[in-house]
Amino acid sequence: MPLPTSPILRATLRCVPALLAFVAGVTVAQTVHEVGIREYRFEPAELRIKAGDAVRWSNREKRTSHSVVFPAEGGLESERMFPGESWQRTFDQRGRHEYQCGPHPEMKGVVLVED
Repeated sequence: MPLPTSPILRATLRCVPALLAFVAGVTVAQTVHEVGIREYRFEPAELRIKAGDAVRWSNREKRTSHSVVFPAEGGLESERMFPGESWQRTFDQRGRHEYQCGPHPEMKGVVLVED
């Protein structure tokens, strides 16, 4: 069957495979889990997720800033989050990822990444 003669229709048909590949990639999006920061605590303090998922920490305090530090991962640390701000990280590595607050090291939490 010959291709349509309309230049617009031909261009559209050439773009369909790329568009389908893009849409397929979007539909396999990760799950984003929420951890709230309030009253000098991470809520929940323990979170189980799947590899490839992300965690978003949101500062719900009224006046205090916080950060998220992973001491066992070379001290990887988020930027300081002020009230109303958040930070997100994707976890591809299975295992136990313990973290604490940079300015308040008594605040602790753990992300357990499973298959």
